[in-house]
Amino acid sequence: MRLTIINQFYVPDLAPTGHMAASLANHRAHLGDKVTVVTSTGGYVPQSRVDESSPEDNPDVHRLWTPRAGKGSALARLADYATFTVLAALRMLTLPGQDVIVSLTTPPFIAWTALLHRVFHPSASVVLWNMDCYPEIAERTGVIRQGGIISRLLRWLNRRLYRQLTSVVCLDKSMYALLRGSYDQPQNGPTWHVIPNWEPKAQFPRDLKPPTWPAGTQWDIESRFVVLYLGNAGFGHSFESVVAAAERLSDESFAWLFVGGGSKYAWLRKQKASHGLESLHLASYVPKEETPSVLASAGCALITMNENALGVVSPSKLHACLAMGLPILYIGPPGGNVDEAIHRYGCGVSLRHGDVDGIVAFVRRLADDPEARLEMSQKARAAFEQAYCDSQTLPQFDRLLASIAPEADAGPTSAG
Repeated sequence: MRLTIINQFYVPDLAPTGHMAASLANHRAHLGDKVTVVTSTGGYVPQSRVDESSPEDNPDVHRLWTPRAGKGSALARLADYATFTVLAALRMLTLPGQDVIVSLTTPPFIAWTALLHRVFHPSASVVLWNMDCYPEIAERTGVIRQGGIISRLLRWLNRRLYRQLTSVVCLDKSMYALLRGSYDQPQNGPTWHVIPNWEPKAQFPRDLKPPTWPAGTQWDIESRFVVLYLGNAGFGHSFESVVAAAERLSDESFAWLFVGGGSKYAWLRKQKASHGLESLHLASYVPKEETPSVLASAGCALITMNENALGVVSPSKLHACLAMGLPILYIGPPGGNVDEAIHRYGCGVSLRHGDVDGIVAFVRRLADDPEARLEMSQKARAAFEQAYCDSQTLPQFDRLLASIAPEADAGPTSAG
């Protein structure tokens, strides 16, 4: 099968979507597909490494130039989006006919370039692998007005887009309900699927003992119970209740560690200074290979979500945390992938914003009760192995591809 994957980011860039795309690309190449990747030279965050050439031609990675303006402003992001969209459209026009094109959602509406390819190769199937929902995110963040002219135009574009898709892959049930309720076609519409994101099982073996994270030694976190937030902190996340809990526990042996970046990091720094929170520490994004060391320094993982983010994003930080056996402290609305994992596997606690007492009680319990922490850790690892690793999720993609391209190999029952 000739398979193309389109996404602005790809390894070695730090963007989680790039690592998802690479996992699927390498897996399908291993099964014998001729895989093409249309991506950019990177730039999810300044710490992202530039493109690296691969001696292998399968996957064949086409890296298109972009300004690498970054995420510092809407204008910078739009410059990268626009450049990549135009160049990706030209590249899709020049590719030989593909059997299946899988488009992610960075930049928004990049799936239209896949449909442009299909104008000249009508037999190509197009799969939208939906990582983020547009224009819903822009509406909920106030960037555009819901029901306004721009909103109506973008929703019209989406209805036209979804009418021509072969399949849509959503990350959780909330996203599935949102998108299908908005864009499902009563006749001749796409097939709909829920496949969660994942981490490679081979990178997180059960006996993994990563080296000590060097940056962590500066805060003496080895002697404290660490609550870790790993990844982006942006519009979909709130930390008021976390800061209140950290302030209440400031005299106890806890550390609140944020590793990553995003628009909320400036607010967190301000809260740290104004409240004198010596137990709250912030560090920049780390390379993917350092992630296990960071996770190993923690006693539990913190994941937050705002009510207005439910259905439009699905936190990918969950999967590595489960892989390392970290109990999950989730603060956000019910529903979504994190809340679902906690209720299904008992691997943490699901709390609502404002429940400072619940946050304090949970982290104290984990710190004071090693048996409870061990039980929750084992359940977290079980959740990873049963639902959120590549050996469970890639076969779901294999079955989807086999259903839309008869010559596609359904793949092995395990990806390792």
